[in-house]
Amino acid sequence: MSAFSLVNITIVQGPFYPIPPFLGGAIEKVWFDLGREFARRGHRVVHVSRKFRELPPMELIEGVEHRRVAGFSAPRSKVLYRILDLIYSARTLFVLPAADVVVTNAIWLPILIRNPRYGALYVHVGRYPKNQMWLYQHAARLQTVSTEVARAIAHQSPQCANKVRVIPYPVAQATEPAEIKKSWASRENTILYVGRIHPEKGIEILLNGFARYIASNDSSWRLSIVGPWETSAGGGGKEYYERLRAISAPLDGRVNWVGPVFDRQLLDSFYRKASLFVYPSVAETGESFGLAPLEAMSAGCPALVSALDCFLDYIAAGKTGFVFDHRADDPSGGLARKLSQITSEPATLARVAEQACHTASRFALPHIAKMLLDDFEALLTQRGQPAGASQQ
Repeated sequence: MSAFSLVNITIVQGPFYPIPPFLGGAIEKVWFDLGREFARRGHRVVHVSRKFRELPPMELIEGVEHRRVAGFSAPRSKVLYRILDLIYSARTLFVLPAADVVVTNAIWLPILIRNPRYGALYVHVGRYPKNQMWLYQHAARLQTVSTEVARAIAHQSPQCANKVRVIPYPVAQATEPAEIKKSWASRENTILYVGRIHPEKGIEILLNGFARYIASNDSSWRLSIVGPWETSAGGGGKEYYERLRAISAPLDGRVNWVGPVFDRQLLDSFYRKASLFVYPSVAETGESFGLAPLEAMSAGCPALVSALDCFLDYIAAGKTGFVFDHRADDPSGGLARKLSQITSEPATLARVAEQACHTASRFALPHIAKMLLDDFEALLTQRGQPAGASQQ
């Protein structure tokens, strides 16, 4: 993008998480970072999100203008989820400025936006599509984060295939591989999971696999689980959480239930202490990218993931990470065997950690921000609209 092409960008989040993302939300965290990076490069950015308690209706944060609209806590019901998204999306229309590009991950807002004054409609597809992409065929772009999701969009909605672009999620901090190599010896024998405590994340497989690993190995390794179980934060609820705690109870205190951690520095400290990150997601049509494994890799903690295709964009088995077959008849047994193999080969684990960190550096925030800005400018060029025209 040329240094003189300044773009007016509106970013609209969904109705359930506030910005700044102090209650979590991977998509919210990513676009909060990207908005500040766009502003740092001189672009005008307006970020619309959920109004929340002590947050003012409008404020300026690091060059980004924030506008907040009354939203909701996430419900358990999928039908109610969509109804609340519709109400929130209708409310946001009253605060949208004139812009060159309007980016949103809301469900209904792309359908409601028809006025070109809001800018080229840039739909962020952050979850696996469920045959709804045809509703957005009037959008200028369907931007998603993995090759697997792009394939699914093209298969489900062929009429939208030419509008799909893969631009992955960024990591906010990229550690130098040399630093990881130097500090590797100080890491703890800890296996780490970070994410929502929800059935689709495969945590039951993780706990049972870890229990079987401990039973067959004279090992000092421990397991730390970081994330929310509350339905309002995307978790599986209290009953599910208590079932998981019952599974972990016989493990003689080897499982540390940390709870949610949204402070970035504190979360990064978990990544930097652990020697292995495990992300056993079973969400065949729910997982789009898996930001947490990439964040772990960027901190030098290699990831062991399930065999979902969305991880293939950054994990090559035995090189930049590890993979186990979650579709097998006995996935917990397979995970236990994989843990035994990995922890018995410390030299391999250290080598993969270094390569994982090197791979994650390709996803650094400045690089991904440039990819998006270049795509914005390409869209404006196609439309015959010079960047910044919305303010002329």
